[in-house]
Amino acid sequence: MIRGIRPLLRGSTYSGVLFAYCGALASLPLLPLALLPALSWRSAPESVQIVLVLLVWAVLVGVVGLARPVRRALVVSARRLLQVPLPNPVAGRRTSGSLGLDRWRTPIWLVLHVAVGWTGALASGVLFIMGLSLPGNWLGGEARASLFGTSVRVSGGWSWVVAAVCILLAVAVCVVVTKALRWSAPRLLGPSAAERLALAAERELLLAERNRLAHELHDSIGHTLTAATIQAAVAGEVLAADPAAARAALRSIEESTRAALEDLDYVLGVLREDQSGTAPTRTLADLPELLDRLRHAGAVVEPALSGDLAQVQGTLSRAAYRILQEGLTNALRHGAGGPVEVRVAAGPDALDLTVVNRTGARTGPGPGAFPTSGHGLPGLAERVRLLHGEFQAGPDGTQHWRLAVRLPVRVSA
Repeated sequence: MIRGIRPLLRGSTYSGVLFAYCGALASLPLLPLALLPALSWRSAPESVQIVLVLLVWAVLVGVVGLARPVRRALVVSARRLLQVPLPNPVAGRRTSGSLGLDRWRTPIWLVLHVAVGWTGALASGVLFIMGLSLPGNWLGGEARASLFGTSVRVSGGWSWVVAAVCILLAVAVCVVVTKALRWSAPRLLGPSAAERLALAAERELLLAERNRLAHELHDSIGHTLTAATIQAAVAGEVLAADPAAARAALRSIEESTRAALEDLDYVLGVLREDQSGTAPTRTLADLPELLDRLRHAGAVVEPALSGDLAQVQGTLSRAAYRILQEGLTNALRHGAGGPVEVRVAAGPDALDLTVVNRTGARTGPGPGAFPTSGHGLPGLAERVRLLHGEFQAGPDGTQHWRLAVRLPVRVSA
């Protein structure tokens, strides 16, 4: 018995019964309209009139369910009262499944909601009244229970037993009503196949945008912090012996951090859905500035540029800049000093990017090691894959590390 009563003690059962009864009561304003056909056909048998009223009533309820605001209200109320995890309907989309059944899912749910609500309200109401009324004559009196023309006399102590059974049955009806609505809500109010595809597409776009922002932050902020740390160490080392070099290093820190702040402001604006303006773009045209910042950090950079870099534009040019920035950042973090070779070759069909540096413990001023997230090379590989390019990274001999990327070029007319 305790297990049978336990479901009623849950808040979801109370709210579910309330949800069912509210649906039944909300259909009452449509009842006068449903009575009109029966009133105009008084010669029909009573059973036919009852069936006609119920059919017209169900049609009117279903027509109300065709309105989009009704579905949204039903989803919100079912989510709160039935405690069913239902996503909001996809706004601005009309979905149609096989035979156009998708648009009728909400009317079917509304008719089911009203039918279950009235059935549960009548059954539980009758049972509760019987359970409260029968024990009134338990001191030797006699009670009679009648339902649908069937009459049963209940007298003596049996009235308490029958009353308890009626109360338990009323509780069972409430639980069944809630279970039925909770089972049918995801199937009729949940997203259809077309809406699930739309939701999946929106989630994919959101994840792609988050990945892009993560790459931008990793490339820009990671490079800036690495370069600024090394430049600050260089400035501290040469401050007394070479003030001009120290001032140059500090100016480079200022320029690089200002550029990183622009990137950070843009990303935060996108995350807050503010009007963040145009995204700051870094292209191959900004490569000389990037190489100068590395030189101020004490690195020896040996660039080798060939081909017409002006033909590399748009997304390809921005991606090439970020790839070189990440490769040079890794060279600063993990390199062992010595020259860093940077090769950029623009051909008619492909853009080749190469960064080669010595490996081992870092020498010279600056920290001996930098903490890393481990997402640099995987992020580069993902970026290259999206551009249908080729990616290689690994040891080049015994003392060098080589990053090589080949990206297909589309020459703009």
